[in-house]
Amino acid sequence: MSTYQLTGIARTAEPRIALRRFLAADAAVTSVNGLAYVALSGPLGRLLGVDGALLLALGIGLIAYAAAVGLLARRTDPPALPVRAVVEVNLAWSVLSLIALVAWLSPSTAGAVWIPLQALVVAGFAGLQYLALRARKL
Repeated sequence: MSTYQLTGIARTAEPRIALRRFLAADAAVTSVNGLAYVALSGPLGRLLGVDGALLLALGIGLIAYAAAVGLLARRTDPPALPVRAVVEVNLAWSVLSLIALVAWLSPSTAGAVWIPLQALVVAGFAGLQYLALRARKL
C-alpha cells in the first residue's frame, strides 16, 4: 500500500494524524467488542459456540487494551515504541485467534465466521498502524 493510498483511507496527508486516527478507530472497535463480550458473554458464547467465561475474560482484557490504545491515540505525536507494541499485540491476537480456531475451539458456524473476520479486522488495523508509523518516519 502506498503512502497515497494510506492517506486516502485516513482522509489526511499527514501521517501523524493518520496514525492517531487508526489508533482511535482500533480503540473504538476494540471497546465495542470488549463491552459486548462482557455484557453479553452468555448469549454471545452460545451464538458463537465459545465458552461464555472465556468471552467474559477476553472482554475485560479488550476493554483494558482499548483504553490503553485510546490514550495513545490522544497523544499529539504517539511515540513509536508503544505504537509498535500495539501493532505486535494486534498481530499476535490475529494469529492466536486463528490458531485457537483450528487447534482449540469448536465454534458454531457463526463462530467459525466471526473468529476469522475479527482476526482480519485486527490484522488490518495492525497493517494500517504500521504503515502510518513508517510513513511518519519518512
